[in-house]
Amino acid sequence: MRLVVLGCSGSGPGPASPASGYLVEAGDVRLVLDLGNGTFGALQRHLDPWRLDAVAFSHLHPDHCADFTALVVHRRYHPFPPEGAGRLPVLAPVEAPDRFAAAYAPDAAERAETDLSDAFDFRPHAASVTVGDVVLRTAPVDHPCEAYALRVEHGGRSLVYSGDTGPSEALVELARGADVLLCEATWPHVTPTWDAPPPGVHLSGRQAGEHAAAAGVGRLLLTHCPPWFDADDLADEARAVFDGEVAVVAADGSYEV
Repeated sequence: MRLVVLGCSGSGPGPASPASGYLVEAGDVRLVLDLGNGTFGALQRHLDPWRLDAVAFSHLHPDHCADFTALVVHRRYHPFPPEGAGRLPVLAPVEAPDRFAAAYAPDAAERAETDLSDAFDFRPHAASVTVGDVVLRTAPVDHPCEAYALRVEHGGRSLVYSGDTGPSEALVELARGADVLLCEATWPHVTPTWDAPPPGVHLSGRQAGEHAAAAGVGRLLLTHCPPWFDADDLADEARAVFDGEVAVVAADGSYEV
C-alpha cells in the first residue's frame, strides 16, 4: 500500500501545498481521502482521475472537499470518457449530496434541481465498507461538524487518517495497531493565547504524538500544519511523547505503508 500526498496544508492552501487530499494505492484499488482546495490538479499529476475507484471524505469543510466540484466537471463533461465508466462511489457524511449540489449549482434556483447521482454513487459512512479488496473502516471524531477518522486496510497493512479532530478516544481505538497514522497537527500545544489547546477542534503536535503512542501505531505522519506555524516544531512536540518514527508529510510526497 502506498500513500501519495496531494495536499497537506492546514485550513486552506499554503504557498507550498494545496489543502488536504491523499491518494491511497492498494493493490489494484485507487482511493482518494479528501479533496481540498487545489488537490484535483495535483491528483492529475499522479493518476488519471478515471482510474479512481472511490472517494472518501472525512468531513465537509472546504479545505477537505472544495475540489469535488472539479471532479464533477471532469466526470460529467470530459469529451472522451472511458468506455463503461460508471458512477463513482463517494463515501461521505450524510449531507454530502446536498452540500456538493449547492457548491456546484450556479444559483439557488438551479440548486433545487441539481442532482449529481448521474455521475456519483453517494453513500453515507458506515462502520465498515469494502472497495474492491480494500476495507475502509470509520469512526466519528470530535470536530464542529459531522467528521470521521478513516482506516484503510489491505494485504495485512493498515493506514489510519485522522481527518480533523480534537482529542478522541475513537481515533485511538480505530488506529490501534495500525502501521501508519496520518494525523493532523494543526497548532502548538502551548501558545501565547492558551496553556492547552481548545477542545473539540484540532490536535496539537503533542496530542498527535499522544494518540499515536496510545494506539501503538508503527509510524506517525503529521499533516494539516498551517503555513503560520512551524511544522518542524509540531513534529518535535510529537517526538517528545511518541517513541516511533515521526515525519511531516509534503505535497507530492510518496510514503510506503
